[in-house]
Amino acid sequence: MNRSPLLFLYLIAVSFLVSCSGEKKEDATSKPDSVATTAKKPAAKKKTIVFFGNSLTAGYGLDDPSKAFAGLIQKRIDSLGLNYKVINAGVSGETTSGGNSRIDWLLKQPLDVFILELGGNDGLRGIPVSETKKNLQAILDKVHAKYPDAKLVLAGMQIPPNMGQQYASEFRAVYADIAAKNDLTLIPFLLEGVGGEAKLNLPDGIHPTEEGHKIVAENVWEKIQGLL
Repeated sequence: MNRSPLLFLYLIAVSFLVSCSGEKKEDATSKPDSVATTAKKPAAKKKTIVFFGNSLTAGYGLDDPSKAFAGLIQKRIDSLGLNYKVINAGVSGETTSGGNSRIDWLLKQPLDVFILELGGNDGLRGIPVSETKKNLQAILDKVHAKYPDAKLVLAGMQIPPNMGQQYASEFRAVYADIAAKNDLTLIPFLLEGVGGEAKLNLPDGIHPTEEGHKIVAENVWEKIQGLL
């Protein structure tokens, strides 16, 4: 019997099986690529907003500090789906001098927006306006040197006239002067609509109630929403 035709058919069959095997292997190796292209991208890292201040920022006198204006800003940000997290770096009793000493430690963590709320305790203690101004500028200089792209915001403060009209006037002017010098965002008076309103403040007449903080949060939001 002549085996040449059978041998020829056998070789064709083997060649066909090898070809099919190669195609299957190629399909198998291409599958992970298709899966990878449809995988979800990791969520973008949240940017950081730091509120650096005293008892007003810290929410002194409130049962829940998250109901202070900084916490209310976080809730507004979350409701709008903005990719920011708020850090409340308020310390009750803080002066501008204390803040200038504390800021170096805080700057160990990155930040994108820095909101400076200090000076009120300086005014209540009658600290020279020149000293307050120097410390506020020093804080801003340190933040800018470490994070030059960070957006800076200054919360303006006012004090009662019982410290003297001249002192109160010079104190109020400090914030506008610094804002102009540094070309930063100014909240003219943090406690606008709250300061001096008994029903919106705790019995000490200085620290806002929960309702007062809602108004303060609006004062802040009006000025920072365009930065976010």
